[in-house]
Amino acid sequence: MALLASLALALVLPAAAPATLSEIGLIGATSPVTVPSCPSSPCLAVSRTTGFQVRVGASRNLLSVPRAGTIVAWTIALGKPTATQIKFFNTNEGGESEAGIAVLRPQKKPNLAYKLVSSSPPVKLTPYFGKTAQFPLETTLPVKKGDVVALSVPSWAPALALGFGNDTSWRASRARTQCTSTSAQSTHTAVGSAVQYYCLYQTARLTYSATLISTP
Repeated sequence: MALLASLALALVLPAAAPATLSEIGLIGATSPVTVPSCPSSPCLAVSRTTGFQVRVGASRNLLSVPRAGTIVAWTIALGKPTATQIKFFNTNEGGESEAGIAVLRPQKKPNLAYKLVSSSPPVKLTPYFGKTAQFPLETTLPVKKGDVVALSVPSWAPALALGFGNDTSWRASRARTQCTSTSAQSTHTAVGSAVQYYCLYQTARLTYSATLISTP
């Protein structure tokens, strides 16, 4: 009788939802095509900051985590700057190109504040110029629903697509007075600290995404 009761109970219990694999920040074709600007002129790069995409056309919150899980990898599409452009950026933007990702948690106060929950080690990007590269994480990053996956660039990265309308924008961790300057280091690095992401940049898109395995 006890066995029959257990079997009956098992039949009515809902099955656990399976873990799912998804890419955060990946969207379909855009106009213009989402291609990093370098080596064209101007060749613009993301420099000395942590940033995330806010909007691309009608798509919003592209880098917001849709469900709890774990970030296991990240992907970046890189332009192919010329030797002269590389030398310029290396000299003026803190050295060799590198980047990683950061997990941010929105804060209720103050306005536009995000707390750094975790981050990945930066990766040297020069060998991957002109390519789309994916980097599996040796230490994966747990995330909650609503967290934001940002691109963290301590030097520079040719990962900026240009030419979009004003309905396309991204935010950076620079101070309000430094929105038009890359001379100061503004990368968000202190885990547990909250920074206000004041600076909004329109008509451009950051060319990265992250791979999420949801929690079953």
